[in-house]
Amino acid sequence: MATITNRTLIFDCWVIPAYVSVSVPSGTRLCTIEIETKRMREISRRLFFVVLLVAPLAFGQPADGQERIRVVATTGMIADAARQIGGNLIGVQALMGPGVDPHAYRQTRTDIAAMAKADLVLWNGLYLEAQLEDFLLDLAEGARVVAVAEAVPQDLLLGSEDYDNRFDPHLWMDPELWSRVVVVVREALIDAHPPGEAVFRTNADAYLAQLQKLASYTDDALSSVPADSRVVVSSHDAFNYFGHAYGFDVVGIQGISTESEAGLRRIAELVDMLVARDIRAVFVETSVSDRNIRALIEGAAARDHRVVVGGELYSDAMGEPGTYEGTYIGMIDHNTTTITAALGGKAPDTGMQGLLN
Repeated sequence: MATITNRTLIFDCWVIPAYVSVSVPSGTRLCTIEIETKRMREISRRLFFVVLLVAPLAFGQPADGQERIRVVATTGMIADAARQIGGNLIGVQALMGPGVDPHAYRQTRTDIAAMAKADLVLWNGLYLEAQLEDFLLDLAEGARVVAVAEAVPQDLLLGSEDYDNRFDPHLWMDPELWSRVVVVVREALIDAHPPGEAVFRTNADAYLAQLQKLASYTDDALSSVPADSRVVVSSHDAFNYFGHAYGFDVVGIQGISTESEAGLRRIAELVDMLVARDIRAVFVETSVSDRNIRALIEGAAARDHRVVVGGELYSDAMGEPGTYEGTYIGMIDHNTTTITAALGGKAPDTGMQGLLN
Protein backbone atom coordinates (compact mmCIF):
# COMPACT_ATOMS: atom_id res chain seq x y z
CA MET A 1 0.00 0.00 0.00
CA ALA A 2 1.43 3.38 -1.03
CA THR A 3 1.35 6.27 1.43
CA ILE A 4 1.34 9.93 0.39
CA THR A 5 1.19 13.19 2.31
CA ASN A 6 -0.63 16.43 1.64
CA ARG A 7 2.00 17.92 -0.68
CA THR A 8 3.86 14.87 -2.03
CA LEU A 9 3.71 14.30 -5.80
CA ILE A 10 2.41 10.86 -6.79
CA PHE A 11 5.45 9.68 -8.73
CA ASP A 12 4.38 8.27 -12.11
CA CYS A 13 0.74 7.60 -11.27
CA TRP A 14 -2.67 8.43 -12.60
CA VAL A 15 -5.10 9.46 -9.87
CA ILE A 16 -8.58 8.33 -10.84
CA PRO A 17 -11.71 9.51 -8.97
CA ALA A 18 -13.73 6.68 -7.48
CA TYR A 19 -16.85 7.65 -9.40
CA VAL A 20 -15.18 6.96 -12.77
CA SER A 21 -15.26 3.53 -14.37
CA VAL A 22 -11.76 2.75 -15.63
CA SER A 23 -10.39 0.33 -18.19
CA VAL A 24 -6.62 -0.14 -17.95
CA PRO A 25 -4.22 -1.75 -20.41
CA SER A 26 -2.90 -5.24 -19.85
CA GLY A 27 0.24 -5.16 -17.74
CA THR A 28 -0.64 -2.18 -15.55
CA ARG A 29 -0.67 -2.53 -11.78
CA LEU A 30 -3.31 -1.13 -9.45
CA CYS A 31 -2.73 -0.06 -5.88
CA THR A 32 -4.83 1.75 -3.32
CA ILE A 33 -3.51 4.75 -1.43
CA GLU A 34 -3.69 5.62 2.23
CA ILE A 35 -4.37 9.30 2.96
CA GLU A 36 -2.95 10.64 6.21
CA THR A 37 -3.90 14.30 6.62
CA LYS A 38 -7.41 15.48 7.41
CA ARG A 39 -7.82 17.16 4.03
CA MET A 40 -6.54 14.12 2.17
CA ARG A 41 -8.76 11.79 4.15
CA GLU A 42 -11.69 13.72 2.70
CA ILE A 43 -10.28 13.31 -0.79
CA SER A 44 -9.72 9.59 -0.26
CA ARG A 45 -13.46 9.03 -0.43
CA ARG A 46 -13.27 10.12 -4.08
CA LEU A 47 -9.72 9.33 -5.16
CA PHE A 48 -8.95 5.73 -4.30
CA PHE A 49 -7.24 4.19 -7.31
CA VAL A 50 -3.66 4.83 -8.32
CA VAL A 51 -2.65 3.34 -11.66
CA LEU A 52 1.09 2.77 -12.11
CA LEU A 53 1.76 3.22 -15.81
CA VAL A 54 4.07 1.14 -17.90
CA ALA A 55 4.60 3.87 -20.53
CA PRO A 56 4.29 7.69 -20.44
CA LEU A 57 1.72 9.60 -22.48
CA ALA A 58 2.88 10.60 -25.95
CA PHE A 59 3.55 14.30 -25.54
CA GLY A 60 6.54 14.06 -27.88
CA GLN A 61 10.19 15.00 -27.52
CA PRO A 62 12.25 18.01 -28.63
CA ALA A 63 14.83 17.66 -31.37
CA ASP A 64 17.71 17.06 -28.93
CA GLY A 65 16.04 13.90 -27.62
CA GLN A 66 15.30 15.26 -24.16
CA GLU A 67 11.81 14.50 -22.91
CA ARG A 68 9.48 17.48 -22.95
CA ILE A 69 7.65 18.41 -19.80
CA ARG A 70 4.00 17.49 -20.15
CA VAL A 71 1.52 20.34 -19.84
CA VAL A 72 -2.27 20.04 -19.92
CA ALA A 73 -4.38 23.19 -20.27
CA THR A 74 -8.14 23.29 -19.99
CA THR A 75 -8.83 25.95 -22.65
CA GLY A 76 -7.28 26.76 -25.99
CA MET A 77 -6.34 30.28 -24.88
CA ILE A 78 -4.26 28.97 -21.98
CA ALA A 79 -2.75 26.23 -24.14
CA ASP A 80 -1.72 28.79 -26.75
CA ALA A 81 0.03 30.92 -24.14
CA ALA A 82 1.88 27.86 -22.85
CA ARG A 83 3.01 26.90 -26.37
CA GLN A 84 4.22 30.41 -27.13
CA ILE A 85 6.29 30.50 -23.95
CA GLY A 86 7.39 26.88 -23.71
CA GLY A 87 8.50 26.37 -27.30
CA ASN A 88 9.96 22.93 -27.92
CA LEU A 89 10.73 22.39 -24.24
CA ILE A 90 7.14 21.45 -23.52
CA GLY A 91 4.34 19.36 -24.98
CA VAL A 92 0.90 20.90 -24.57
CA GLN A 93 -2.49 19.23 -24.64
CA ALA A 94 -5.67 21.36 -24.60
CA LEU A 95 -8.71 19.59 -23.18
CA MET A 96 -11.28 21.83 -24.87
CA GLY A 97 -11.15 22.42 -28.59
CA PRO A 98 -13.00 24.74 -30.99
CA GLY A 99 -16.68 25.28 -30.25
CA VAL A 100 -16.49 23.71 -26.78
CA ASP A 101 -18.26 25.47 -23.92
CA PRO A 102 -16.02 25.41 -20.81
CA HIS A 103 -18.89 26.26 -18.47
CA ALA A 104 -20.60 22.96 -19.21
CA TYR A 105 -17.60 20.76 -20.06
CA ARG A 106 -17.18 17.56 -18.05
CA GLN A 107 -13.96 15.61 -17.89
CA THR A 108 -13.62 12.36 -19.81
CA ARG A 109 -11.59 9.33 -18.76
CA THR A 110 -8.89 10.43 -21.20
CA ASP A 111 -8.85 13.92 -19.66
CA ILE A 112 -8.48 12.52 -16.15
CA ALA A 113 -5.58 10.32 -17.25
CA ALA A 114 -3.84 13.21 -19.04
CA MET A 115 -4.18 15.64 -16.14
CA ALA A 116 -2.99 13.15 -13.55
CA LYS A 117 0.00 12.20 -15.71
CA ALA A 118 1.01 15.79 -16.58
CA ASP A 119 3.95 17.63 -15.06
CA LEU A 120 1.79 20.77 -14.98
CA VAL A 121 -1.93 21.41 -15.29
CA LEU A 122 -3.09 24.92 -16.16
CA TRP A 123 -6.70 25.97 -15.76
CA ASN A 124 -8.46 29.32 -15.81
CA GLY A 125 -10.32 29.17 -12.52
CA LEU A 126 -12.84 31.80 -11.37
CA TYR A 127 -15.50 29.14 -11.92
CA LEU A 128 -15.05 29.04 -15.70
CA GLU A 129 -14.55 25.26 -15.64
CA ALA A 130 -17.46 24.80 -13.24
CA GLN A 131 -17.92 21.07 -13.84
CA LEU A 132 -14.17 20.38 -13.55
CA GLU A 133 -13.47 22.47 -10.47
CA ASP A 134 -13.87 19.80 -7.77
CA PHE A 135 -11.63 17.39 -9.63
CA LEU A 136 -8.94 20.02 -10.23
CA LEU A 137 -8.94 21.15 -6.61
CA ASP A 138 -8.59 17.54 -5.49
CA LEU A 139 -5.80 16.91 -7.98
CA ALA A 140 -3.95 20.01 -6.76
CA GLU A 141 -3.45 18.34 -3.38
CA GLY A 142 -0.83 16.07 -4.88
CA ALA A 143 0.20 17.58 -8.22
CA ARG A 144 1.31 20.85 -9.80
CA VAL A 145 -1.99 22.54 -10.76
CA VAL A 146 -2.30 26.30 -11.35
CA ALA A 147 -5.48 28.38 -11.74
CA VAL A 148 -3.88 31.10 -13.88
CA ALA A 149 -6.66 33.71 -13.83
CA GLU A 150 -7.02 33.54 -10.06
CA ALA A 151 -3.50 34.98 -9.68
CA VAL A 152 -4.63 38.29 -11.19
CA PRO A 153 -5.27 40.94 -8.48
CA GLN A 154 -8.93 41.00 -7.53
CA ASP A 155 -9.19 44.77 -7.93
CA LEU A 156 -8.73 44.21 -11.68
CA LEU A 157 -11.52 41.64 -11.90
CA LEU A 158 -15.18 42.24 -12.67
CA GLY A 159 -17.90 40.77 -10.50
CA SER A 160 -20.23 37.99 -11.54
CA GLU A 161 -23.96 38.64 -11.74
CA ASP A 162 -24.64 34.90 -11.76
CA TYR A 163 -22.83 33.89 -8.57
CA ASP A 164 -22.29 35.71 -5.27
CA ASN A 165 -18.69 36.29 -4.23
CA ARG A 166 -17.31 35.20 -7.60
CA PHE A 167 -15.72 37.02 -10.51
CA ASP A 168 -16.23 37.08 -14.26
CA PRO A 169 -13.71 34.51 -15.64
CA HIS A 170 -13.44 35.82 -19.24
CA LEU A 171 -10.20 37.78 -18.78
CA TRP A 172 -8.87 36.93 -22.23
CA MET A 173 -11.27 39.43 -23.81
CA ASP A 174 -8.89 42.22 -22.78
CA PRO A 175 -5.37 41.60 -24.20
CA GLU A 176 -3.71 43.82 -21.62
CA LEU A 177 -5.36 41.94 -18.76
CA TRP A 178 -4.58 38.63 -20.44
CA SER A 179 -0.93 39.64 -20.49
CA ARG A 180 -0.98 39.29 -16.70
CA VAL A 181 -2.19 35.72 -17.11
CA VAL A 182 0.64 35.06 -19.58
CA VAL A 183 3.12 36.08 -16.88
CA VAL A 184 1.47 33.58 -14.50
CA VAL A 185 1.85 30.86 -17.14
CA ARG A 186 5.52 31.76 -17.55
CA GLU A 187 6.16 31.47 -13.83
CA ALA A 188 4.31 28.16 -13.65
CA LEU A 189 6.49 26.75 -16.43
CA ILE A 190 9.65 27.96 -14.69
CA ASP A 191 8.52 26.32 -11.47
CA ALA A 192 7.79 23.08 -13.31
CA HIS A 193 11.03 23.09 -15.31
CA PRO A 194 13.73 25.40 -13.83
CA PRO A 195 16.38 24.50 -16.49
CA GLY A 196 14.14 26.15 -19.10
CA GLU A 197 13.89 29.50 -17.31
CA ALA A 198 16.00 31.50 -19.77
CA VAL A 199 14.05 30.16 -22.76
CA PHE A 200 10.71 30.72 -21.06
CA ARG A 201 11.54 34.32 -20.17
CA THR A 202 12.82 35.14 -23.66
CA ASN A 203 9.79 33.61 -25.33
CA ALA A 204 7.39 35.28 -22.91
CA ASP A 205 8.94 38.70 -23.54
CA ALA A 206 8.48 38.24 -27.30
CA TYR A 207 4.89 37.08 -26.87
CA LEU A 208 4.02 39.92 -24.51
CA ALA A 209 5.30 42.37 -27.12
CA GLN A 210 2.92 40.79 -29.66
CA LEU A 211 0.04 41.13 -27.21
CA GLN A 212 0.84 44.81 -26.78
CA LYS A 213 0.59 45.28 -30.55
CA LEU A 214 -2.72 43.42 -30.48
CA ALA A 215 -4.02 45.69 -27.72
CA SER A 216 -2.99 48.78 -29.70
CA TYR A 217 -4.70 47.53 -32.87
CA THR A 218 -7.85 46.66 -30.93
CA ASP A 219 -7.97 50.09 -29.31
CA ASP A 220 -7.40 51.91 -32.61
CA ALA A 221 -9.99 49.90 -34.54
CA LEU A 222 -12.74 50.02 -31.93
CA SER A 223 -12.26 53.75 -31.34
CA SER A 224 -13.47 54.26 -34.91
CA VAL A 225 -16.93 52.89 -34.06
CA PRO A 226 -19.45 55.74 -33.59
CA ALA A 227 -20.20 56.33 -29.92
CA ASP A 228 -23.92 55.62 -30.21
CA SER A 229 -23.21 52.28 -31.93
CA ARG A 230 -20.93 50.87 -29.25
CA VAL A 231 -23.21 48.07 -28.10
CA VAL A 232 -22.32 44.38 -28.38
CA VAL A 233 -25.30 42.05 -28.01
CA SER A 234 -24.28 38.39 -27.88
CA SER A 235 -25.41 34.99 -26.65
CA HIS A 236 -23.93 35.24 -23.15
CA ASP A 237 -21.95 37.67 -21.01
CA ALA A 238 -18.48 36.71 -22.22
CA PHE A 239 -17.51 40.23 -23.33
CA ASN A 240 -17.64 42.29 -20.14
CA TYR A 241 -13.87 42.76 -19.96
CA PHE A 242 -13.93 43.78 -23.62
CA GLY A 243 -16.62 46.36 -22.89
CA HIS A 244 -14.82 47.64 -19.80
CA ALA A 245 -11.52 48.05 -21.68
CA TYR A 246 -12.88 49.72 -24.83
CA GLY A 247 -15.95 51.63 -23.70
CA PHE A 248 -18.68 49.40 -25.13
CA ASP A 249 -22.00 48.44 -23.61
CA VAL A 250 -22.16 44.65 -23.52
CA VAL A 251 -25.43 42.76 -23.35
CA GLY A 252 -25.60 38.98 -23.05
CA ILE A 253 -28.89 37.14 -23.49
CA GLN A 254 -27.67 34.60 -20.95
CA GLY A 255 -25.50 35.44 -17.96
CA ILE A 256 -21.76 34.95 -17.49
CA SER A 257 -22.30 31.20 -17.42
CA THR A 258 -24.01 29.52 -20.36
CA GLU A 259 -25.67 27.27 -17.77
CA SER A 260 -28.10 30.10 -17.00
CA GLU A 261 -31.24 30.11 -19.12
CA ALA A 262 -32.86 33.02 -20.96
CA GLY A 263 -36.65 33.07 -20.61
CA LEU A 264 -39.31 34.72 -22.73
CA ARG A 265 -39.33 37.76 -20.46
CA ARG A 266 -35.61 38.27 -20.98
CA ILE A 267 -36.01 38.02 -24.76
CA ALA A 268 -38.88 40.53 -24.67
CA GLU A 269 -36.83 42.97 -22.59
CA LEU A 270 -33.94 42.78 -25.02
CA VAL A 271 -36.22 43.28 -28.03
CA ASP A 272 -37.48 46.46 -26.36
CA MET A 273 -33.88 47.59 -25.92
CA LEU A 274 -32.97 46.88 -29.56
CA VAL A 275 -35.89 48.97 -30.74
CA ALA A 276 -35.42 51.80 -28.24
CA ARG A 277 -31.69 52.14 -28.94
CA ASP A 278 -31.99 51.45 -32.66
CA ILE A 279 -29.49 48.59 -32.48
CA ARG A 280 -29.20 46.92 -35.87
CA ALA A 281 -26.59 44.18 -35.36
CA VAL A 282 -26.19 41.33 -32.88
CA PHE A 283 -23.53 38.63 -32.68
CA VAL A 284 -23.52 34.85 -32.43
CA GLU A 285 -20.77 32.90 -30.66
CA THR A 286 -18.90 29.85 -31.91
CA SER A 287 -19.24 27.95 -28.63
CA VAL A 288 -22.88 28.79 -27.81
CA SER A 289 -26.11 27.90 -29.61
CA ASP A 290 -27.53 30.73 -31.73
CA ARG A 291 -31.10 29.83 -30.72
CA ASN A 292 -31.58 32.86 -28.46
CA ILE A 293 -30.00 35.24 -30.96
CA ARG A 294 -32.43 34.01 -33.63
CA ALA A 295 -35.34 34.52 -31.22
CA LEU A 296 -34.13 38.07 -30.62
CA ILE A 297 -33.98 38.83 -34.35
CA GLU A 298 -37.44 37.37 -34.90
CA GLY A 299 -38.85 39.35 -31.98
CA ALA A 300 -37.42 42.57 -33.37
CA ALA A 301 -38.79 41.78 -36.82
CA ALA A 302 -42.28 41.42 -35.29
CA ARG A 303 -41.86 45.02 -34.17
CA ASP A 304 -40.84 46.13 -37.70
CA HIS A 305 -37.25 46.58 -36.51
CA ARG A 306 -34.66 44.90 -38.73
CA VAL A 307 -31.69 43.34 -36.92
CA VAL A 308 -28.97 41.29 -38.62
CA VAL A 309 -26.24 38.99 -37.40
CA GLY A 310 -23.14 41.17 -37.41
CA GLY A 311 -20.84 38.18 -37.40
CA GLU A 312 -19.67 35.19 -35.44
CA LEU A 313 -17.43 35.86 -32.46
CA TYR A 314 -15.02 33.62 -30.60
CA SER A 315 -16.02 33.78 -26.95
CA ASP A 316 -15.04 30.75 -24.83
CA ALA A 317 -13.02 28.90 -27.47
CA MET A 318 -10.67 29.76 -30.32
CA GLY A 319 -10.84 28.72 -33.97
CA GLU A 320 -9.67 25.52 -35.61
CA PRO A 321 -6.12 24.33 -34.84
CA GLY A 322 -3.64 25.27 -37.53
CA THR A 323 -5.53 28.43 -38.51
CA TYR A 324 -4.77 32.02 -37.55
CA GLU A 325 -8.08 32.19 -35.69
CA GLY A 326 -6.93 29.08 -33.81
CA THR A 327 -4.43 31.26 -31.91
CA TYR A 328 -5.24 33.73 -29.18
CA ILE A 329 -3.99 36.67 -31.24
CA GLY A 330 -6.01 35.53 -34.25
CA MET A 331 -9.10 35.06 -32.08
CA ILE A 332 -9.00 38.61 -30.71
CA ASP A 333 -8.02 40.07 -34.09
CA HIS A 334 -11.06 38.35 -35.62
CA ASN A 335 -13.43 39.60 -32.90
CA THR A 336 -12.09 43.15 -33.07
CA THR A 337 -12.28 43.34 -36.85
CA THR A 338 -15.75 41.75 -36.98
CA ILE A 339 -17.25 44.03 -34.31
CA THR A 340 -15.66 47.14 -35.81
CA ALA A 341 -16.97 46.44 -39.31
CA ALA A 342 -20.47 45.45 -38.14
CA LEU A 343 -20.95 48.54 -36.00
CA GLY A 344 -19.78 51.12 -38.52
CA GLY A 345 -16.11 51.49 -37.67
CA LYS A 346 -13.05 51.16 -39.87
CA ALA A 347 -10.77 48.12 -39.83
CA PRO A 348 -8.96 46.20 -42.60
CA ASP A 349 -10.98 43.22 -43.85
CA THR A 350 -8.04 40.89 -43.23
CA GLY A 351 -7.30 42.21 -39.77
CA MET A 352 -4.22 43.40 -37.95
CA GLN A 353 -1.73 41.21 -39.79
CA GLY A 354 -3.61 40.52 -43.01
CA LEU A 355 -4.20 36.92 -41.95
CA LEU A 356 -7.95 36.78 -41.40
CA ASN A 357 -10.04 34.79 -43.86
